[in-house]
Amino acid sequence: MRQLLKVIWYQQKFLNNLKSQNISLNRMKKLFALLALIVCLSVNINAIAQDKKDEKKDTAKTEKKEAVKEEQKAEEAKVEETATTDDAEKAAAADASTHQVIKDKFIEGDWRFMAPILVCMIFGLAIAVERIISLTLSTTNTKKLVEKIESALQSGGVDAAKEVARNTRGPVASIFVQGLMRMSEGIEVVEKSVIAYGSVEMGKLEKGLVWISLFIALAPMLGFFGTVVGMIFAFDEIERAGDISPTIVAGGIKVALITTVAGLVVAMILQVLYNYLVNKIDSITSQMEESSISLIDVLIHHEMTKK
Repeated sequence: MRQLLKVIWYQQKFLNNLKSQNISLNRMKKLFALLALIVCLSVNINAIAQDKKDEKKDTAKTEKKEAVKEEQKAEEAKVEETATTDDAEKAAAADASTHQVIKDKFIEGDWRFMAPILVCMIFGLAIAVERIISLTLSTTNTKKLVEKIESALQSGGVDAAKEVARNTRGPVASIFVQGLMRMSEGIEVVEKSVIAYGSVEMGKLEKGLVWISLFIALAPMLGFFGTVVGMIFAFDEIERAGDISPTIVAGGIKVALITTVAGLVVAMILQVLYNYLVNKIDSITSQMEESSISLIDVLIHHEMTKK
């Protein structure tokens, strides 16, 4: 009986141990599950934090790159601005130096000799510019004018042709008006009036050229006059000093050379403009002659068709 009770007691103890072990195993399982969950959460949190760090680094890098690009652009803009300002300053300095040199040379050449040369240049340029404008406005398309005159004669007669010629600008149209006004007196009278009035228009075209040619000849002469006077002053200084030295002679020779250069420059400029005007007048004269012949032909054809 005692043995049976011992067996039952051991058995009960064994069962209690098993129960306690099961309870601890369950607790261990729960504990391990909780630890695994904590590890997973920590890993995820670390991964998210790492991703955020990487994103911050990428954004920082991109911001740095953009900042570097902006700085480079700003530096390039500054370089361009400095280059443009330097070019502008150089151009302004060059202009200022050119003007200053001209002023200095004008003063060194003595205003008594330089002023007449400057007057010749001003008046010569004024007349040349006026002539250029006038001759440019006097140029007309003679072929179209002759066609208009011919169509007006066919449609409205001599009066319509006169109106077309009066409304056209230039010496050719003026010659046409004079010829059409004498249409009733015959073709021979028309031809004579065209030739006579052509010489009048030639005189108008050549108006002012005489003055330009005068200034072309006068400017170098004034320069040479200053040269002679400057040399006389130089010899006077040598005579007073009783010695030939560069410092004594330099003033008179400088006046002589500057006035000569100024006169030659003015003459060259006016000579170029004069030749241009002469060429323009020759071109208009040839147009006048050709158009006059065309007008006579048109009038003869009109008279023949009337008969």
